[in-house]
Amino acid sequence: MPAIFKSVFMFALFLLACACNSPEGGNELAELNLVKQSREGLVVKIVDGDTYDLIRNGVQTRVRMEGIDAPERGMDYYKVSKDYLGSLCMNKKIRLQVSKKDRYGRLIAKSYLPDGRELGEEMVRAGMAWHFKRYSNDAKLARLEREARSARRGLWSAANPTAPWEYRKRK
Repeated sequence: MPAIFKSVFMFALFLLACACNSPEGGNELAELNLVKQSREGLVVKIVDGDTYDLIRNGVQTRVRMEGIDAPERGMDYYKVSKDYLGSLCMNKKIRLQVSKKDRYGRLIAKSYLPDGRELGEEMVRAGMAWHFKRYSNDAKLARLEREARSARRGLWSAANPTAPWEYRKRK
């Protein structure tokens, strides 16, 4: 009996190895490991206050900053937030710490400026984005948002700014 179990186990391992190396998407483990690696690239386009495009090894990649949510097109502070992000990082080399890819294929990442500052933290500190609590429990982002609110910086100068997730829900 033990020999049969050993054979079944070895066959199962063989099938698992084949699935992981198959071209039908079985490389998910390898892709996940690649995605989680630290990367560097040059910022070439600002999409909005929490998303930008990066060129790395000649390939353009879209990056969504982890832990924050910025005003959407059509919202108050959309352009101000987008322009502020551009002033921080446009044409600069950024270091990424990628956590995953989202359903749109964007890298979700912490983004570090050459001087070590994290872009998401800078956006929240300036009142140009919200801490996206639904997807982040980052205590520093929460503190930076409270400080920006109490100082009425950026979008917090408005009486009652609408959060982007509420805006998207209404549309």
